[in-house]
Amino acid sequence: SVICIHVMSLLLLFTPISWSHDSLTPGCHLYPFNVTIRSDRRGTCKGTHLVYACVGYCESSAFPSRYSVLVASNFTHNITSASRCCTISKEAKVKVRLDCPQGRHHNEIEILTAKACRCDMCRKSRY
Repeated sequence: SVICIHVMSLLLLFTPISWSHDSLTPGCHLYPFNVTIRSDRRGTCKGTHLVYACVGYCESSAFPSRYSVLVASNFTHNITSASRCCTISKEAKVKVRLDCPQGRHHNEIEILTAKACRCDMCRKSRY
C-alpha cells in the first residue's frame, strides 16, 4: 500500500537549534533551524532536516520629506522613510526524506533553505 503525500497537506514544524537573545549577533545573518515535515497530524510519515533562515535587523531611517515631495502629496506625506529588511539573497533546495512506519514507504520532498542573507528593500510580498 502506497501512501500519497500531498505538498499542501504536509505539516511543517520549525524548531530553532538554540534560541536566546545572547546568541543573536547584530545584523542580518543565517540562523539554523530543524524543520520537521509530517504527512498528517498523527505524523504517519515524517522527516527532519536542518535548514537556514535569515534573521536579524538592518538600518532604517525616517526624516522630514523634501518640499517637492510635500507638494506632490498635497502636504500629506510629511515623513519619508527608508526601510531595509533582513531577507534571503540566495536560496537552495534540500531534499527531506519522509520515513513511514515499518519502513513500508519512503518519500522525499524538496523544501527551500537560505544560503545567504542581505539587507534589502522591504517588500510586503515577502512577509
